[in-house]
Order: sequence, then structure tokens, then C-alpha cells
Amino acid sequence: MKMLRFRSPSIRSLDQEVLCTIRLLDDSEISCSIQRDTKGQFLLDHVCNHYNLLEKDYFGIRYVDPEKQRHWLEPNKPVVRQMKSQQPYTMCFRVKFYPHEPMKIKEELTRYLLYLQLKRDIYHGRLLCPFAEAAYLGACIVQAELGDYDPEEHPSDYISDFKLFPKQSLKLERKIMEIHKNELRGQCAALAELNMLQRAHSLETYGVDPHPCKDFTGSTAFLGFTATGFVVFQGNKRIHLLKWADVSKLKFEGKTFYVIGIQKEKKLVLTFHTSTPAACKHLWKCGVENQAFYKCAKSSQIKTVSSSNIFFKGSRFRYSGRVAKEVIEASSKIQREPPEVRRAQFGQSRSFNSLSHKNLIMNMEPLVPALPSTNEYEETATDNGRILLTLHTHTHTHTHKRHTPMPSCHRPLESHLGPCASMLPTPVDDGQGGVDLLFSSPVQSPARLLRELHADPDIQAQLEAERERDRAYELLTSSLRLLSSNERINACVLSVARFVAVVMGVLLVTVPTLLLLLESDIDVSFLHEIRQTPEFEQFHYEYYCPLRRWILCKISMAMENLWSD
Repeated sequence: MKMLRFRSPSIRSLDQEVLCTIRLLDDSEISCSIQRDTKGQFLLDHVCNHYNLLEKDYFGIRYVDPEKQRHWLEPNKPVVRQMKSQQPYTMCFRVKFYPHEPMKIKEELTRYLLYLQLKRDIYHGRLLCPFAEAAYLGACIVQAELGDYDPEEHPSDYISDFKLFPKQSLKLERKIMEIHKNELRGQCAALAELNMLQRAHSLETYGVDPHPCKDFTGSTAFLGFTATGFVVFQGNKRIHLLKWADVSKLKFEGKTFYVIGIQKEKKLVLTFHTSTPAACKHLWKCGVENQAFYKCAKSSQIKTVSSSNIFFKGSRFRYSGRVAKEVIEASSKIQREPPEVRRAQFGQSRSFNSLSHKNLIMNMEPLVPALPSTNEYEETATDNGRILLTLHTHTHTHTHKRHTPMPSCHRPLESHLGPCASMLPTPVDDGQGGVDLLFSSPVQSPARLLRELHADPDIQAQLEAERERDRAYELLTSSLRLLSSNERINACVLSVARFVAVVMGVLLVTVPTLLLLLESDIDVSFLHEIRQTPEFEQFHYEYYCPLRRWILCKISMAMENLWSD
């Protein structure tokens, strides 16, 4: 007879559904429930279905882990395995790959979402632009959200109701008002957004998601990836632009990020240091994905990339989506009625900063994720009497706790005490003479009692047996201590011996292999591929050759001294 086994339900099987909240580009939110094995692509498809969006390869979902490190949700991995925060999960729908030519975007809906992302970039200071460009971009935003200028509806300071830039001066507001009045009249929202995209994509920081780090001199720099290539900024100035065709490898080790490429027919190795290993790995993944998206002609050409050196594999990663050329080709084949674009109404946009809308959500995505905070607005008067809203961030949240009195210490009950804990003498049974028996025996001196005890041979034998037991116990405990100390010493010696054996084994394998690679002329395809890698060339010219010259110099000097003697 076969026995049936019943498994008790685990916690994972009881709690299968997980709630996810996704913040969209206009700061609205949508929620959905997923299973524990649901992959990230499901959430991206869910948001795209909400928008009725077909050109979805430009977008991704971003989240922040408990260590305040940002990540892109990988579409081919389960969501629960990627998220390290507590449920329910909160994520953001953002533009991941900025189109190199926004004019080639087929549908107005996609251009509107890109417009919302660029508006966020301007507001958070990621899209840097000179004064004239800033005024034009701001005027396009005002035209898209307000329409034509109407002196009856728009007061003299109506631009101040818009929070467009991190630092918005009165001079900039006047220039925006001038462009809005005179240059953009008659443009519908879609045309104003298109003009804004066309002007923004020509800026150096278009599409740059800055990663803060330190260069080899210790100076602060910001790294980014664009459709053109890898860029480095210091302050507001771009100091490096390495096109994707010239980037041969991206790798990281710990908190150090390397960009290996060719510039002016010379090998170039750029080294940067991030704050944490997680930030360095995120930077490396972003670089690998951007290089694959913009550089490859087909997704079939994308290879798995390793962050390794020669002998250690390290992290492996592969971009799993379509590339830019495939996305543009797919967009050109879209044949459907353009979907309805549901634009945010005036006053609901994040750029609108009216005093009657204090519940507006602002600064949802800071450049450097801050600690959990509460945001509140404070009204401060400026010199010209106008009231502005100032956003303050408090790094500590206040919670009201109910204070309960500390529990009083309980006195141990007498019933819990053993007989030896009592300070009273053991009572004598009344049948044996009662209390009188304690005082009925004759009084004897202590010296006489001791002589009688020592004279008794039975007592002497008993005392000698007790002493022997004590000596045996002490000997046994000392032996056990010595044995345990010897075991610890033996374990340490054994671990050291194993380590030495492993090191010797590795050296016996690696040293002949290195000599074979560095000194021999054997032309095998496997060895030829290793010799052509940038890491091997760097090791050969920067480390091995100087070491070999130093060793040969020392040997020659020793031989000369020997012959001279």
C-alpha cells in the first residue's frame, strides 16, 4: 500500500500575490498584483498597455533598493528576485534610451512621453542648457500647457506659476514670456512639444543620466551614456566624448570602473571610482545596455559581456531587448489609427506651481536618491512681495509612539527555591525528640571532635578517596584543555597548509601559461585571441615588460659582481 504524503503549506505558497505601484511620467500612479515568478517584462507591458503604447523599447522601469541605489528592472528576471525592499513595491516608469532623432518617432503618444521625461530632466537639472536655449524650452512647455498667450487670462507674472528650472530667475521668466507671446503663437500642444524635443536633442546633456564618481586625480566627475557614445562631465563642461565605435570594452572591479577604447589611433584607458560596488555595477550595466542599443545593427549581434580579467569570470550580463535600428524600422511599419493622447490638464502638471495646488507631488526622482523624507512647502516672501513655495526636505520622520510603563520586576516565589537556598536549619521531626534533641547531646570541644574524626580509619579512607577523585578530575580537565587547544592549532595549521597548496597549484598552472602566452611564438587561435584582448596587452606592456627588464638588470649586475670577484 502506497502512503500518501501531505505537504504543509509554506509562507511563500500562502502569499503568492505581490502588489506593485508604478509612478508614471506625469506623477500619476497605477497598481497591479503579480505572482512571485512574474518577470519584469510583464510590468513594462502592463504600463504600455495602459498607455496603448507600441514604441515601448525606449522605456524602462526603475526602482531604488534599501541602500538608495537605483536600478533598472531587468525584463527577463522575476521581479521578486530583483527587489530587495519590503512589499508593496514602488517603481517608476521612465525613458531608458533617448531616441537619437526624435523626429523619427512615429506616434505622437511616444513623443509626448519623451516630452514629459525631458521636462523632468530640465526640472531636476540633468538637461543643462544656456540661457537662450532654456528660455526657448520653457516657452515651448508653457505653450504646450497653456496655449496661446491671452492678456485677459494671463497676468503679468503668469510664468512664475510654472516651476520649470531648479534656479528660475525673474530675467529668465521675462524671456520665456516674450518668446511665448511672439514666437509660438498658433502652435498646438503636439507641435510645441515637437519643437521642444527638436531643440533639446541638440544639447550636450540630452539623454545623459549622470553617475557621480571620482577620476584618477580625485576630482568629482559625472559619467553618462548617450546615443553618440560615452561622455564625462566636470561641472557644466564636457571633458570627454568617446564614440561607441571607439569603445572596445567596459569593465568594473569593485568600486573601479574602466573604459577601454581608442582615440586618435592610440589606446585609451579611463579609470573612475564610484562610492559603492553596487553603484559601479549599475554604471557598468547601463554602459553595456547603451552600447548594445545604439551600436549594434541587429539584436542577434549582441553578446554576453563579462566584467572579468583574464582568469576570473566576474559578472556576466547581456542586453536582451531590440536595438535602435530595429526599433526605428518597426516604428516605420506601424499602421493604425493614432491613439488618443491624454495630456495632463493645466494645474495637474508638475511644472505648475500655483499657491492653490499645495498637494502637488514634487521632486519624486532626485538625481542622488536621498533618505526617506517628508516634504512640506513653506511660504516665503521675496523682495517684490510675491509669494513662492520653498521645498524643504527633512531627513527624519516623526512618529507618535504610545509610551507604556515598564513592567515591574517580579520577586521570585519561595516555592521556586531549593532546600539549600533556605537560611533556616533543617527542622527535626518531633518523633525523634523534636527540638529538645538539638540541645540534649553533651557539648564537646572542636579540637576533640577533630582528633576523633582523624582517628577513625573509615573516615580516613573516605577522605583519601575524595582526594584521589579530585586529583583525577583535575588531570582529566587539564588533558581536555590541552587536547582542545591542540585541535585548534591543528585546524589552523591544516587550513594554512591547504591555502599554501592551493596557491602553489595555481602558480604551477598560471606561471607556465603566462610564460607560454608572453614568451612563446606558438600561433594557436585560442592563444591569439587572448593576446589580442585589451587586458592582456595592458598587463604585458605595463607590468610584465618592466618586471622582466628589472629582473634581467639585477641578474646581469649579480653576474658582473661575481666575475669581478
